[in-house]
Amino acid sequence: MSLKNKLNRLKPHLSVGVQSEKISTPPLAVNIEVPFKEQWEQENVFPYFMDQNYCLIREVKYPLSYQHGHYCFRDFLTAVDIWNKQPVNHPLSAEGHQAEELFFFDTETTGLGGGVGNTIFLLGYASISGDSLILRQHILPNPGAEVPLYQSFLEKVNYKTLVTYNGKSFDWPQVKTRHTLVREHVPKLPQFGHFDLFHAARRLWKHKLDRLKLAVVEKEVLGVERVDDIPGFLAPMIYFEFIDSKQPNGMLGILKHNEIDILSLVTLYTHITFQLCGTDTSQTRPESFEVGRWFASLGEQNEAEKVLTKLANGSDFTSYQAKHALAIQQKKERDWEKARKLFSDVVDSGDKPMMLDACLELAKIHEHRLKDYQLALDYCQKAIMIVSQFEKPPKITDQKSLEQLKFRLSRIERKNAK
Repeated sequence: MSLKNKLNRLKPHLSVGVQSEKISTPPLAVNIEVPFKEQWEQENVFPYFMDQNYCLIREVKYPLSYQHGHYCFRDFLTAVDIWNKQPVNHPLSAEGHQAEELFFFDTETTGLGGGVGNTIFLLGYASISGDSLILRQHILPNPGAEVPLYQSFLEKVNYKTLVTYNGKSFDWPQVKTRHTLVREHVPKLPQFGHFDLFHAARRLWKHKLDRLKLAVVEKEVLGVERVDDIPGFLAPMIYFEFIDSKQPNGMLGILKHNEIDILSLVTLYTHITFQLCGTDTSQTRPESFEVGRWFASLGEQNEAEKVLTKLANGSDFTSYQAKHALAIQQKKERDWEKARKLFSDVVDSGDKPMMLDACLELAKIHEHRLKDYQLALDYCQKAIMIVSQFEKPPKITDQKSLEQLKFRLSRIERKNAK
């Protein structure tokens, strides 16, 4: 970095008592030849010059009427509005946010590992601006251009919450790692909230999806079909070829792959919101159950009970799951009679692990709370029978082991004999 630029960066810190509005000025063009510049510009990719180097920036604008999968981007505004009008305590709640403050972010890197040996060569993000969704991608044209890459990225960033897919574990930690190498020359990384949609997808659809890669969720849940897409695992190889040849063609394919990833984040956040808030008319019963169970795990008992109670009125497997979850909730609230009734229904579910749990809970309720030792004895004996029927015993707690159940049975027998 030139001495002049370093002194210019110090000016804001040297002023005392005077605050001036920060004016964003375009970087000065320098005498640097950008290979295949005309071809890049035909794809709406332009250079950003800084300190005798440059990065490349692509910007695409989508109208809010544009449909990606089952939703158009205007539906995302509805999702944010729902969170603000009927606030629920949930880690993905956009309560207190405006739509413009959510920042959908994804990267492409030279590898899947962490550490300084893994370079980010593409920073992509999208956010609402006025009546459009603006998508920008910052491209690293050579390994020495990280200062202009992060400068151009950070000077444009204005957001409150990051939205990623597995970004808490990978993308943003990697940004932090690479930023440390150039932090003396670029703005600081801002503080923000973080919505990681991978964890939501795992909660809601692990019952029906063997894999939870974004491309799988897109196809099976969101209705997004990729055409002629470059597989993500080929991106590092294509980038290294680009470094050698400077030819844009391969990188343009990666840009499109990254673009679809980011647009899918907008659709996915919209869909998850509609699922959690009960406005998705095509939501399946198993999906509703996962929503109710998620609320229960968060301690949002009213929301959980509202969802699960609707499901409990039936005779399918999901109904038994809902009754079991409600029974556990009633047990925590020490409403033993309601818990007893719900666990009694689950005993006939046909699902052995769930039946075992229900029998054990009924044995405990009748022994310790209702003092009906004969029924406690019956349910304990049934639990022992279920455990003995397992061809391959599942992972169970100590109190569900055959040894502990027999110990419990002996104790109840002694009480019943008195």
